[in-house]
Amino acid sequence: MSAKTRVEVEGTRLALSNLDKVLYPEHGFTKGEVIDYYARIAPVMLPHITGRPSTRLRYPEGVDGQSFFEKNAPPHTPGWVRTAHLPTPGGSRDSIDFVIIDDLRTLVWSANLAALELHVPQWRVGPRGGAHEPDLLVFDLDPGPPAGLEAAREVSVMLRELLDDDGLRSFPKTSGRKGLHLYVPITETSDERTSAYAKEAAQRLEKDHRDLVVSRMDKKLRRGKVFVDWSQNNRHKTTVAPYSLRAAEEPYVSTPVTWDEIEGDAELRFGPDDVRDRVERDGDLLEPLLELRQKLP
Repeated sequence: MSAKTRVEVEGTRLALSNLDKVLYPEHGFTKGEVIDYYARIAPVMLPHITGRPSTRLRYPEGVDGQSFFEKNAPPHTPGWVRTAHLPTPGGSRDSIDFVIIDDLRTLVWSANLAALELHVPQWRVGPRGGAHEPDLLVFDLDPGPPAGLEAAREVSVMLRELLDDDGLRSFPKTSGRKGLHLYVPITETSDERTSAYAKEAAQRLEKDHRDLVVSRMDKKLRRGKVFVDWSQNNRHKTTVAPYSLRAAEEPYVSTPVTWDEIEGDAELRFGPDDVRDRVERDGDLLEPLLELRQKLP
């Protein structure tokens, strides 16, 4: 029987289990430290995931063990966890109950299930569970070996300039792995429109920089280039959330960064302690995503 620790979070008693279990063996990072990280980063993370149906990547035995993506609310989900019944085209069921992580207690509950990674779509649900149109546009810059993060940095600046020319401000974060994500906050717009614009922008970038950029899905085309993945603007796709941990040898975090950092020589790998220090110093670098609304051209 697993040892449990009972804590009170926002007036709710939670039973946290196996806090000493090591989930990142190379680093010695424990489940308790995962929960602690998410609890401490919640003030800046929650605004970016509130109202967004969550897809959780769970590693009950740690990053070296088996994992699974979980979209539906698992059995025995507490009644106080907000859910929304939404369609899942292409899935085993037509619709399921998605977990909406709106508050600290739900975030802690999720972390206690060893949900190391949190992925969310570019749209939110309303108070009654109705799906809104996307309010974000996202590009995932994924370098194909031997290209690496430096190439992604170069392409991100090219893409920023293209978006600037279209009158759109963009905001970067690391993927927490080898790539970068660029977000564009927009007025609510259909996913057909956002996907079409993102695809067209990626194609323009490829046309102007064929030596370094590819916009097509074929993996054979990606070697030594940066794939500008526009497809995550599809309503049924998700992107790893800002401030989410990633499941890798080290507990790296998908971290908001500045354009000065991208254009300079700053190291763009950040662990939980680094991220907390950055937030304490700089606040939430992605806060404009919550306030700025821009119209697509």
